[in-house]
Amino acid sequence: MTKAKKSTAAEAAILSTPLSGYQLLADPLLNKGTAFTETERDVFELHGLLPPNIGTLDEQASRRLQVLRGFETDLDRYAFLRDLQDTNETLFFALLVQNIEEFLPIVYTPTVGAGCEQFSRLFRKPRGLFLTLTHKKRLKQILANPRFDNVEAIVMTDGERILGLGDQGAGGMGIPIGKLALYTGCGGLNPATTLPIHLDVGTDNQGCLADPLYIGWRHERVRGKEYDDFVEAVVEAIAKRWPHVLLQWEDFAKNNATRMLERYRDRLCTFNDDVQGTAAVATGTLLCAINVTGVPLTQQRIAVLGAGSAGCGIASLILKAMVEAGLAESEAAKRFWMVDRDGLLVDGMADIASFQQPFLQDKSSTADWETDHPDKIALLDVVRNAKPTVLIGVSGQLGAFSETVVRAMAECNKRPVIFPLSNPTSRAEATPQDLEAWSEGRAVIGTGTPFPPLMRNGSKFKVDQTNNSYIFPGVGLGVIAVRARRVNDAMFLAAAKALANVSPARINPAANLLPPVTSLRDVAIEVALAVALQAHKDGLTKGIETDEIEGLIRAKVWTPQYQSYARI
Repeated sequence: MTKAKKSTAAEAAILSTPLSGYQLLADPLLNKGTAFTETERDVFELHGLLPPNIGTLDEQASRRLQVLRGFETDLDRYAFLRDLQDTNETLFFALLVQNIEEFLPIVYTPTVGAGCEQFSRLFRKPRGLFLTLTHKKRLKQILANPRFDNVEAIVMTDGERILGLGDQGAGGMGIPIGKLALYTGCGGLNPATTLPIHLDVGTDNQGCLADPLYIGWRHERVRGKEYDDFVEAVVEAIAKRWPHVLLQWEDFAKNNATRMLERYRDRLCTFNDDVQGTAAVATGTLLCAINVTGVPLTQQRIAVLGAGSAGCGIASLILKAMVEAGLAESEAAKRFWMVDRDGLLVDGMADIASFQQPFLQDKSSTADWETDHPDKIALLDVVRNAKPTVLIGVSGQLGAFSETVVRAMAECNKRPVIFPLSNPTSRAEATPQDLEAWSEGRAVIGTGTPFPPLMRNGSKFKVDQTNNSYIFPGVGLGVIAVRARRVNDAMFLAAAKALANVSPARINPAANLLPPVTSLRDVAIEVALAVALQAHKDGLTKGIETDEIEGLIRAKVWTPQYQSYARI
């Protein structure tokens, strides 16, 4: 097991390891490839195993970048970067940090969706933990591996609701791997402290089950008590192994996402990024949009297409922000129109989940509406009658924001705010190009996946990607830096406000809502500081003074650079 020690306060850390030869080169956290010095090649028996030229990290990055850009498809680039990450993590993250705008759509959405679909074919080397239901009695033994001693952040999925693609079984592991890459690339967490976990409880994806190359457990998806008992056993084992770990839930289906969050949020430091991270970035971007539209938060009227855990999570956080801005909670709740597959959610509907309950509209308020559908109130009916100022999409339905819907939004708003947040690109409710055309250039746009720039006033205008990467890396960095005991909703509202505070539109309403992705590391520090201060205010930290917090955060930010090694 690798151990790190500092020789003196003034000297860089020296890593001590017993590994040598091929074992050292095979460890992605330690491998430096051609950058091993002559002395290190002597000490670690590397002569003959490497070409004689001694290179630098910059030279290696330049070489890999040339190769990457030579591939024809983003999926090929994704596979290449995954192989590089499994070979040399320092080089991988140096490339990611230096080229974040180019690499973000490859490492994560939208390309990660295809990576999940092709995960079994792309699989090369093990990364993280695949915990199958059959491992229930072996969890303590599996987690005890000394390689995981320094883990501080875990991203965990069961693969059932991967982006807008649905059940991908074991292929869902691509999401925790991708998220943790952004935790390091954007938030600065040391990759040695991160661990992706896939809970393999089977899959209902018949394509996976019939695929002879599928690497997951060939079993229909387990549900009910057996599923709950397995999740309980995993969470209990995690909490015992790492009492201060941050556990992030990712891409669980609607019926499990909020339920698991409520069950465990008071037992360990945990959050669900689909529910809370998405809510924070949407709320933060809406606060940014107010600088453009001039409509104060207390006067906003919000229509959300997709009333699942993500949609209701967004509504819940915006509601909290409205209440903080001065609205009574009962009044704020009336300003949301949640539309799902059965239309607008109204009181008296069957199968309403507990998290949807606060946003049911009173039937009497829609009694005099003119609608096109006798059996339900569709999105267009909501836009025409409720006249929302904001339209948010988390439905996973390609093209759901039709021309008719968008033109109706533009009729009742000088600057309609429209956020098609579903990803990958194949699931987006609308393209920015269509929104721009149908609103006659007046829409304030934020998307969940990257799109090409728009043309405005004869110049290219970058489309704001309202992506969770603006939020969760900073949340994780702040929580871990101050060892917060829990993660609460107030911390996510603080994160949303921190994002709004660095909006270019605050200074120039004609500018972008969000900072460029090239500044994501800086954004993460601002978010981390806000989150950590909120945790301190809420009594979730211990033995830390407020004037120490920024220093603790900055000390946690890992920079991808090679270190000197000593042999044990």
